[in-house]
Amino acid sequence: MRPSQLAVGAIAGIAVIGGLALPASAQLMIIGNDQKPKFDNGVVTMQPPGKDSLSVVDIAKPAEPHIIATIPLDNTIVGPPTNLAITPKGDLALVANSLKAIEKDGKWQNEPDDRLFVVDLKANPAAVIQTVNLGKQPSGMAINAAGSMALVANRADGTISVLSIDGKTIKVTDTVTVGAPTDSVAAVAITPDGKTALVAKAAVDKVAVLTIDNGKASYDKKNDLPANNYPFNIQVTPNGQIALIANTGGGGGSDGHVDTVTVVDLTLKPIRIIDHITVGDSPEGLLMSPKGDVAVTVEARGAHRPKDDWTHHPTGAVTVLSIDGKKVTRVGEAPVGLLPEGGAFSADGSYVYIGNFIDSDLSVFRVAGSQLSDTGQRFKLPGQPASMRSGPQ
Repeated sequence: MRPSQLAVGAIAGIAVIGGLALPASAQLMIIGNDQKPKFDNGVVTMQPPGKDSLSVVDIAKPAEPHIIATIPLDNTIVGPPTNLAITPKGDLALVANSLKAIEKDGKWQNEPDDRLFVVDLKANPAAVIQTVNLGKQPSGMAINAAGSMALVANRADGTISVLSIDGKTIKVTDTVTVGAPTDSVAAVAITPDGKTALVAKAAVDKVAVLTIDNGKASYDKKNDLPANNYPFNIQVTPNGQIALIANTGGGGGSDGHVDTVTVVDLTLKPIRIIDHITVGDSPEGLLMSPKGDVAVTVEARGAHRPKDDWTHHPTGAVTVLSIDGKKVTRVGEAPVGLLPEGGAFSADGSYVYIGNFIDSDLSVFRVAGSQLSDTGQRFKLPGQPASMRSGPQ
């Protein structure tokens, strides 16, 4: 969600509300909950910060997710719902907070944050063990398949923070400028071979291409890709053949019009855009199945707009995309809850979970081939899900 749509922020905490020892066989999903904005027929009322949290969910039995820990931790709905990630070994969660709340003249307002929280998922209970300072407004992030590097898009200063991961120690090793602060550098994805990263520069309809070598990232502006309309989220197939870019249009928010997903061929030299697929309004969430045969866009569709506004829709929705090699086809859609943002697949790809922000719950779907079926289960959360990731990426 773009900052102009919603003003939010938070104050971090590290005490654990509730937690259990992490099962040895656990497959995890992490959910960032933002408790500050409250919606009433399109009107947002900001609550005082201090009640945000991170929920750790065991999805080893995909049909029976259960929360094993909830940690007080700053989070915000502003930005793509990919401001958090789990390392490949499943031992750490990295969580960035893009905006923090400050009180001015008796009202809460935003200013860019710069903090990344490192959460030890193996601790009993899970706990924050480190705070790292990045650039302004850290937003989307990605961790490489080797688990040795993370990249974080700093939306308010046009940079990418390069992080090394050594055991449980996270360090900033470099900062790469990929655009101006006004470009809104929002999201990043790393290819499975760890050699390339794609970076969404939303406000200028460009996607930067980074070359990664020996833990260092370099950028050449002439390699920028022309995205469609406000690129805001990026995913790469597990085989590394293509990338998908979700374009939210409307300056980053619901505007009542359809939007698109861009297909990038990563096997060509230079890489290039080969297709655009029409999806629903405001696909901020973009999920890739671990099998690489299905992708899902998570669309707000104006479900948070006033009911008398023509852009209003009674629910959010997901659009299902079938992937066959480099061919991407829209195959269906399904309603979900109010103001859906993030989502995640189970490790075996048999289930997908969609976070409904206003409803404080998850819609749960079974996946069979490229078909989604709603289980009817609405998994209740202790807060409003602003961002979600299962792991590893």
